Amino acid sequence: MPEGPVSGPTTLQVLRSLETGPRGLTEDEAAARLARHGPNVPPTRRGVSWPRRFVRGLRDPFTAVLFCLGLVSAGTAAWGTASVITVLVAVSCALRATGEHRADRAMTALRGLVPTTATVLRRPTPDERVIPDERAIPAPRELPAEELVPGDIIRLAAGDVIPADARVLTATALFVNEAPLTGESSPTGKDPWTPSGAVGGPAEPRPAPHLCFQGSGVTAGSGTAVVTATGRHTRFATTYTAPEAVFGGGRGRRGRRGWAQGRGQGLRPRAFDRSVHGISWILVRFMLLTPPLVLVADAALRGRGLDTLPFAVAVAVGLTPEMLPVVVTACLARGAARLARSHGVIVRRLPALHDLGAMDVLCVDKTGTLTQDRPAVDRSLDTAGRDAPEALHWAAVNAWWTLQLADPPAPDALDEAILTAPESPDGPAPSPYYDHYDDYDGIAALPFDPVRRLATAVVARPGAPLGVHTLVVKGAVGNVLELCALPDEERARLQALASHHAAEGLRVLAVATADRPARSRRDAPRPAWSPADVRGLDFTGFVTFRDAPDPAAGPALRALADRGVTVKILTGDHPGTAARVCRDLGVGPPLAPDAIRTAADIDALPPTDTAALAELAHRTTVFAGCTPEHKARVVAALRAHGHTTGFLGDGVNDLPALHAADVGLAPHGAVPVAREAADVVLPQHTTTTPSAAGNASDDSSGAPCGGLATIDHAVAAGRSSGTNIATYLRVTLSSNLGNVIAMLTAGLLLPFLPMLPAQVLVQNLCFDAAQLAFAHERPDPTALRRPVTLRPRAFLRLITGFGVLNAVADLATFAVLALAAPGPTGTEDESLFHAGWFTENLLTQALAMLLLRGTAYATTAPRRKMTPVARAAMALAAAGILLPLSPLGPPLGMTPPLPPLYYALLTLVLTLYAATLTTVVQLRNKASVARGSGGSGRGGPR
Repeated sequence: MPEGPVSGPTTLQVLRSLETGPRGLTEDEAAARLARHGPNVPPTRRGVSWPRRFVRGLRDPFTAVLFCLGLVSAGTAAWGTASVITVLVAVSCALRATGEHRADRAMTALRGLVPTTATVLRRPTPDERVIPDERAIPAPRELPAEELVPGDIIRLAAGDVIPADARVLTATALFVNEAPLTGESSPTGKDPWTPSGAVGGPAEPRPAPHLCFQGSGVTAGSGTAVVTATGRHTRFATTYTAPEAVFGGGRGRRGRRGWAQGRGQGLRPRAFDRSVHGISWILVRFMLLTPPLVLVADAALRGRGLDTLPFAVAVAVGLTPEMLPVVVTACLARGAARLARSHGVIVRRLPALHDLGAMDVLCVDKTGTLTQDRPAVDRSLDTAGRDAPEALHWAAVNAWWTLQLADPPAPDALDEAILTAPESPDGPAPSPYYDHYDDYDGIAALPFDPVRRLATAVVARPGAPLGVHTLVVKGAVGNVLELCALPDEERARLQALASHHAAEGLRVLAVATADRPARSRRDAPRPAWSPADVRGLDFTGFVTFRDAPDPAAGPALRALADRGVTVKILTGDHPGTAARVCRDLGVGPPLAPDAIRTAADIDALPPTDTAALAELAHRTTVFAGCTPEHKARVVAALRAHGHTTGFLGDGVNDLPALHAADVGLAPHGAVPVAREAADVVLPQHTTTTPSAAGNASDDSSGAPCGGLATIDHAVAAGRSSGTNIATYLRVTLSSNLGNVIAMLTAGLLLPFLPMLPAQVLVQNLCFDAAQLAFAHERPDPTALRRPVTLRPRAFLRLITGFGVLNAVADLATFAVLALAAPGPTGTEDESLFHAGWFTENLLTQALAMLLLRGTAYATTAPRRKMTPVARAAMALAAAGILLPLSPLGPPLGMTPPLPPLYYALLTLVLTLYAATLTTVVQLRNKASVARGSGGSGRGGPR
């Protein structure tokens, strides 16, 4: 951040503008301000009721198409069809509303687990009759954070979350972690305002040293601050609801609704929405084309008029599977429920599960997601840069006795890392040096000073001459080197050595010591030791630190790579720090120099040139120094060029990217607004070892693993649901299209309707009810190694090819009936023809359910005697054979029995159909595997 003179108001001016003082507000003043400014809570989404979610379900394209068909059926007095469609629409909307409402209740329970309070100085209102000339004495009180008001004086200590925007009044070694706002992992020192303080830019959430912002946390030290903004006026809330034009240079695409209310506006629809819209429009075009064709053809060739309108509507209904929204919603709801039950993952938006399965790029924030927000010791170096334990040893002595004698509220993060460091990078136990702190006698401590940037401990070391004390100093490299007795050339060399390690993404502390004659308070009126005594030191060496990676991050990222998901890191940290984390986690091969870019590279591209930014993102693994807008631009550019993109983030600075992604993910420990913005919330870490990636979607995989380890399980569950949905659509649409082609052809050749409307409806209900089994099917793990996408054009080609093949089998039944049925042509008995074709249709559809699944379920059978789909196909075949023979046959216009010759010839037709279908499926699967091995990395409609 730039340094320069502060042009803003002084602390006294701020206190006067807030009509407060160092003693705080009175209770009456605070109550009046609370009524004026409102509670100190960030803007949140209003909860959506179950009835409203139910009504919103009608906007789903699949459900909307089916609902329109129901209206058309009612308009043609086809009340049975209209009633069935209405029930199915209601079931689909209820399933979706219930799943999302249950996820929202889980999020509400999660929010209630973290109560927030603040220590506030409040004065009781003075009673003028008792103490007219005195002010009431302020007393610290622990109050809920939502009761804070501008002008309150709050106390800050290590471990506190900053409850509102505030300005520092006093500080003692105060350090604040601002990663949720800026993405920078290193804590920032905070001091009261001075004319030479740093300035924070108004447009970016990089606070000045005298300002603290809501959502950040105190890591060390203590202080007091005056609250300057609360509620929706805080920087936290501004970032959450900012209407900045990240995607279009301020054209107002989002209006004033903000990120929280206007998610996704101005962006491409998400992957699921794109898929279902495309497939729905295919169905709509077929349905709009079918009734006029039927009416015109029958009028021209058979002289029939509007009496064929119910049949035309039934044909259109037959093209659209009535159970389509129910099956899709059931697949997603079952996958989400299995994730929640087995792994603790909350899926807040059901279509997000499909988007997880289709995801081929995952962008992640580094701080708090890949790392643990705490440093870890990397190496201990001597003056030549060689590994040596002395620097770490003396740093530990300094940390231990500073902690014991200065008694800070909590140990500094670097001190904790030093005191818990292993003997070697791979060693499981602390160094033997650290077991003997009591061998040293602590004399005095000068705690860390943000101005001098170093800490000093005075100890009597074992074996030292009588009357000799040792000063142990550690701190910033430049500050410590200035206090050492070194030639300028040596000081410059050591500074260059430290800079080299800093460029490698490490934080560097310098350690120095000096022996001094012992002294006591009786020797002088001043304190025994002061900063003025810290000079003429002997330089010992360096201790380097790295960001401690999340133990689950490396395996999780490698598992994602195995599933064809490319990981990109978008962080606000230094490029070297981000590259170091990649190396520590083993993210892919060693990074090439051009694989690491900075925000300057993004700014160099015009905001409207998404193609150039997408090309840059393809070549880049790490974007460093990113602001929230940079992250959102990268995510949006990847989406705009065909990638299904996810984003994993935990801070306020990640909100724009979470909203810009196809699917937003947040860890359990994310700030509340990040969890609210995410589509998927990951659980807390546990010590349970995750199951193998191949069994990620299996309920029996053991206890929840938590954290990043569950991303692989979530992706596997999404691909499992997506595979089942794609298989269902492939089977049902190709079968229905074949039936429609056959019925249209038969309608032109036969003197009667080939199937009655009631028969069409019953046939579709049997077929679609059987396909509910796809919601319970588990694809083979090998089928989940590539992203699963529903591409409308590919589906159109696929269902047309298989539909024609199915129509040929249907039309072959005409020849079978002509040979087997009594009469010269075999079409004299209308009810017998209906029964024969009804049976053949359901049998071919049962075969299609088994054979059109492809290789996704090929290895499932050996593990289980009979899968849900196999059982459903057998039940469907039984219904096709037995229903015409049952008492329901005559009411439906089907007269049994069919002659034995029909069944013999039908067996031959079905055998040829199954053989041809198997051959075509195998050829398609070989072509699909060849395309996948070509490096596309993207799965087709499976």
